[in-house]
Amino acid sequence: MLAIQDVSVQFGGRVLFSDMNFMVNKGDRIGLVGKNGAGKSTLLKIIHSNSGFDSGSVNFQKEMKVGYLSQDIDFVKGNTVIEETEKAFERIKHLQSELNSLQKELIKRTDYESESYLELINTSSEYEHELNLIGGYTFHSHIEKVLYGLGFKSEDLNKLTDTFSGGWRMRIELAKVLLSNPDVLLLDEPTNHLDIESIIWLENFLKSYSGAVILVSHDRTFLDQVTNRTIEIANSMVYDYKASYTKFLDLRKERVEQQIAIKKNQDKEIKQTEYLIDKFRYKASKAAFAQSLIKKLDKMERVEVDAVGTKKMHFSFPESKKPGKIIVEIQQLSKSYGDKKVIQNLDFQIDRGDRLAFVGQNGQGKTTLVKCLTDIESYQGLIKPGHNVDMSYFAQDQAESLDSQKRVIDIIEDIADDELRPRSRDMLGSFLFSGDDVEKKVAVLSGGERSRLALCKMLLQSSNFLILDEPTNHLDMVSKEVLKNALKLYKGTVIIVSHDRDFLIGLTNKVVEFRDGQIKTHFGDINDYLMYRNTLSMREVEIRSKSNEKANKTPKDRSDRKDKKCHEKEIKKISKKISKIERIIEKLEGFIKQCNQDLQNPNSADIFISNSDFFDKYEKSKDELEKQLSEWESLQSKMEGMLKQT
Repeated sequence: MLAIQDVSVQFGGRVLFSDMNFMVNKGDRIGLVGKNGAGKSTLLKIIHSNSGFDSGSVNFQKEMKVGYLSQDIDFVKGNTVIEETEKAFERIKHLQSELNSLQKELIKRTDYESESYLELINTSSEYEHELNLIGGYTFHSHIEKVLYGLGFKSEDLNKLTDTFSGGWRMRIELAKVLLSNPDVLLLDEPTNHLDIESIIWLENFLKSYSGAVILVSHDRTFLDQVTNRTIEIANSMVYDYKASYTKFLDLRKERVEQQIAIKKNQDKEIKQTEYLIDKFRYKASKAAFAQSLIKKLDKMERVEVDAVGTKKMHFSFPESKKPGKIIVEIQQLSKSYGDKKVIQNLDFQIDRGDRLAFVGQNGQGKTTLVKCLTDIESYQGLIKPGHNVDMSYFAQDQAESLDSQKRVIDIIEDIADDELRPRSRDMLGSFLFSGDDVEKKVAVLSGGERSRLALCKMLLQSSNFLILDEPTNHLDMVSKEVLKNALKLYKGTVIIVSHDRDFLIGLTNKVVEFRDGQIKTHFGDINDYLMYRNTLSMREVEIRSKSNEKANKTPKDRSDRKDKKCHEKEIKKISKKISKIERIIEKLEGFIKQCNQDLQNPNSADIFISNSDFFDKYEKSKDELEKQLSEWESLQSKMEGMLKQT
């Protein structure tokens, strides 16, 4: 289906790939892994554009369609969510427009036996057939299904895209890519802006996807759930494993152990050869022998061991003044967006030494509370900072604020004080920027490298209160561990907003759960919280929370039972309507099909002459079909919503 052959790429004076080769087959679910800057996103771009490489080739099957979700999006303002998503069906929209024009032309024409008339009929028939094949009459229901799965509500569909945050716009772009139904899906960090339920929906979607999937993700659970193959980029090479991520880790460990053993033997051979060269280099009788050994060393392909471990941190945070016992006091805090109440009458206190994990589904108020604390958002109520509190805040889009024309070293030296400035390179080394990396301009850094640099910059600022909103987005596994180690050394107060369980383990002493505009504090770290919830993963926690809410809703009185009965009655009523509409749709489709056959038959001219209202009935039937299909889709959506409430 897709073949990468001998692809080599140099970027910024560095070799990203050297003679890369691998095949992608139908049904492959490939997890593309490697350190930040290894070239994962670059490889996706190369496959998508079939360009950007120095040598080699990217070969596709004929007429193969590739869908690509980039980390960078740029929407045209003025479109609603549904209008923007419909762009995935440009072919359908084009066919519908062309078909309408053809049919209007057919109505006007009376030269039924002419070749041009017959040609119009044939073209119209071909368009009808293609529309049926590609879902031209049902695509709106597909759009709604995917948008609902990604967390949108029915009232969101007609809102302008520019009224949504960057994360929600990324969901729209993801919906467009999924709906375009390509042969190969290229997904770059698709879970970064998704909540737990949406991630699970996406997992199920991808597991049943008929084409191939290549994805970059640092969500271990997501990779294990979706992938059946792992390709690692390391040392400009690719290593291909027919295994999901967890199994890959075991196999990679074996590979590295083998590399270490081979390198040990090679180092021994090199040392022995160098000894013989030094011994015989200046002896005339052995000079030729020494030269042959030198040539042997020059030709030897040196074994490189892939560095997979986490670098040790030796990092000291800038001293900050000691704050008072209370860091922040919150009283009667409320925040609404229009009619939507996100936080209601919240009373909360953060004490010195607290290390808090904010968890909960998207839209429950985690980031909203953070923005209120940092004065980014207005609010009702009181937020009172404590004595001597110095706050530093890392937002989800913090990396985008870095000056792209500055070097990595400049970013750090500009923020470091006189004491820390001489140690700038050492500090960057702690965040995996080593050697020539520090001389790179920000513009050439990958998304993960930018996030790492932004974190380093923030952590170097004197503070005693850190707020981190989804800090692990765009970070690879090693970088996550580096950040985690840095935070363990931090002596101040910390708030971390995250869905990443692996990252949160051992970092916090309290977990704050957001739900229904309120919060509940659980003492201990994320594992203690999960034990309290009697579950194994955060995904299960959030799903079970909803399930428990539904299970605990028992009728308390006759009024409740009456409401339930009315609810069931309404479901039956809608079900009958759906059945009736389906019968109407079946009859209309049969009539339109017969009309199409008559239009294609050159001997049917008499029918049109004797039946003057033929075309009128034909057009009205198609209009009615579209109306009935729209009604069917609406009722189906309503039915699904009501069933979820039962």
